[in-house]
Amino acid sequence: MASMAPTAEEEEAAGIGGGRGAAAVEALLGLVAEVSALPDNRGPFRRMCCDLARRVKLLAPLFDELGDDADSLGPAEIRGLETLCSALLEAKDVLRFVNEGSKLYQVLRPQKFERLFRKVTETIEKALGEICLDKLNVSVEVKEQIELVHSQLCRAKESTDSLDLQLNRDLNWAISENHCDPTILKRILEKLQLKNKNDIMKESVALHEMVISGAEDPDVSVEEMSSLLKKLKDFVISENSTSASIEKKTSFAKHRSPMIPDDFRCPISLELMKDPVIVSTGQTYERSYIQKWLDSGHKTCPKTQQTLSHATLTPNFVLKSLIAQWCDANGIELPKKQGSCQESKPGNSSDCNRAGINLLLQRLANGNQEEQRAAAGELRLLAKRNADNRICIAEAGAIPILVQLLSSPDARTQEHAVTALLNLSINEDNKGLIVKAKAIPKIVEVLESESMEARENAAAALFSLSVVDQNKVLIGEAGAIPALINLLCHGSPRGKKDAATAIFNLCIFKGNKVIAVKAGIVVYLIRMLVDPSGGMVDEALAILAILASSQEGKTAITHSNPIPLMVKLMKTGSARVRENAAALLYSLCGGDEQQLRAAMEFGAEEALKDLMETGTERAKRKASNLLGLIRQTADSSNGGCAET
Repeated sequence: MASMAPTAEEEEAAGIGGGRGAAAVEALLGLVAEVSALPDNRGPFRRMCCDLARRVKLLAPLFDELGDDADSLGPAEIRGLETLCSALLEAKDVLRFVNEGSKLYQVLRPQKFERLFRKVTETIEKALGEICLDKLNVSVEVKEQIELVHSQLCRAKESTDSLDLQLNRDLNWAISENHCDPTILKRILEKLQLKNKNDIMKESVALHEMVISGAEDPDVSVEEMSSLLKKLKDFVISENSTSASIEKKTSFAKHRSPMIPDDFRCPISLELMKDPVIVSTGQTYERSYIQKWLDSGHKTCPKTQQTLSHATLTPNFVLKSLIAQWCDANGIELPKKQGSCQESKPGNSSDCNRAGINLLLQRLANGNQEEQRAAAGELRLLAKRNADNRICIAEAGAIPILVQLLSSPDARTQEHAVTALLNLSINEDNKGLIVKAKAIPKIVEVLESESMEARENAAAALFSLSVVDQNKVLIGEAGAIPALINLLCHGSPRGKKDAATAIFNLCIFKGNKVIAVKAGIVVYLIRMLVDPSGGMVDEALAILAILASSQEGKTAITHSNPIPLMVKLMKTGSARVRENAAALLYSLCGGDEQQLRAAMEFGAEEALKDLMETGTERAKRKASNLLGLIRQTADSSNGGCAET
């Protein structure tokens, strides 16, 4: 990232190209909006698509602030923004290309798409690196956020998406065998989200177009793809034909196919379930049959003969969704439950059932401890599943009830509640509702509970809420930072990572830097650097670097004698560690001759010269700035001796 060292040159008059500046900013905001409007990717590269889209969206605050002052941008800044605009246009095109492309082609040619993502990531990273943030009239918080995005892009250039080994084995088997096991074909279809003939037709067109666009590397795998797609198509047609051969006008009860999975049948009627519900023993039944069983005075579970602790019937949304998918794939029309209140958008496969959610909320608000635990767990799963569910659950009024359950004496209920709120907070509007329900102090209480999973998810929830700037202040005032530091030091590996991410984001706000320093975080972070076995060196350096931007943080870090450690990390660390160590060293030495001389004494100059040759672009800039300071100090010392 272009950093704190200003150039000696005076910029040309800001009025030159002022119209170009406003146009560039407007174009950038438009591109961010277009990327935000793209649908979530469900293919083999969904994680890389999600990460790229998220990083593009994180640039929006920069463009928002520049929009208020676009006419004052200098020629160099305008050129940088125009270069970034081209890079984001390329990112949008890549995301759209992957979203609309053949999933089969992508999973069989992963290297091609990894190169595509790596190239666009490098392009954005380079464009961002050419923009000097210190010459832009934007807030410190925005500068630090863009620095964070830039560091993420630097890391992303070196990373690759992990492949689904089971899917690869299935694909290799399906390609090599003339008569493939139907179970394997079914598994491939499920993994690639190809559910019916319509999906197969779209995939066929997409595959044809991708093969044409990839004409530079034709080989035998093109035939393999076509052959495999034909096997998948034949399998889907065969499955649908089997279902279609049953006369559709017969009653639903006569639609008993030997292909129906046992788990989809009601243990009482042995028929395919249309409204599955869970009883207290964990067994699932068709609602109408188990209700008749209970109405007859039975107090036991029909399948296990265990005594039922209560008569509550909890909708099994997960199984219901699986049954619906199976019916769709097999051409079976599942009768709708009488009196159900399914409110979803046309074409939406969401399992958002308003009546079912309202029933869960009744159990949540008025049920006994076991009922509350079960209902909170079900809401947790529903909120995780898709965006429509998160909206439905919030609109039904679940958030205030879940916030109250954060104080539940039952640890499992508390864990379900905080995790449900974490999942709901993914929706931007829900963030406001969660804060309005005064959830932050209670989430901080969970952060200090005994359940490690609850603490991990509480930290993740605070990070999610802290994306909204005003929430950073509220979270800091609620006492979250000392509790997060405790989790950072004594939590599980995942807990430490969640705590570090939350602390970093919270410390973008200056007031939270002071709180963190007063809570003694610097000592713990230095320990993590001294002992790298905990795997937290990257996170510790990133937090120290952001703390060093405040005077309180810089003073505390300086008192811990960090210079020898920074020099050592610049010599021996990974590319990212060396980069962050150089950035931190620059923050400490800028304006502090004593620290600068200490760096010289411990051999920083040699490490910095090596970094100039082998480091990342950001590391090279920091190294260059530091070497400049060292030379100035050396020249000053030599000049002083000559006068004497």
